[in-house]
Amino acid sequence: MSSSDRGKDLADGSSRSPSRDQPPSRYESQKRRDWNTFNHYLKNQRPPIPLSHCNSNHVLEFLRYLDQFGKTKVHLKGCMFYGQPDPPAPCTCPLRQAWGSLDALIGRLRAAYEENEGSSETNPFASAAIRVYLREVKECQAKARGISYKKKQKKLDYSPSKGDDDSSSAGFLTFS
Repeated sequence: MSSSDRGKDLADGSSRSPSRDQPPSRYESQKRRDWNTFNHYLKNQRPPIPLSHCNSNHVLEFLRYLDQFGKTKVHLKGCMFYGQPDPPAPCTCPLRQAWGSLDALIGRLRAAYEENEGSSETNPFASAAIRVYLREVKECQAKARGISYKKKQKKLDYSPSKGDDDSSSAGFLTFS
């Protein structure tokens, strides 16, 4: 089956797996559900937005729309718990979609778009504006919760080379 056939099946809400006996994977099911939700969102806009006219601004509006269904408390700068990972009491700060959930959602929608529309060059989910938005959400949520998302440095391990019993020999650099 060609990728365009898979995309058509995905858009129709059906999914063919290599073996007809196996249900689609959890990832494929979630990707189809996300794709259908996004298409439903576009159709409910006034006026409805055809997928062929969808751009990164529509994707950003969709992500902001999803915030109302979020379950992650994101403290505002004026909140006394701003910057605290485990606040001792409840507050009135809004619930938002977690950065990791949005990042995974965009990944699935990006793949679904390419399966359905076929062009990675016109994929609105792959635009720079989306990457910038996700980075800003990540940084904002990290500051609000007092959590650092800095990349971990690779741990350097100096080990003697194999077969060399002399402890005075220079070791070689390995990454753990």
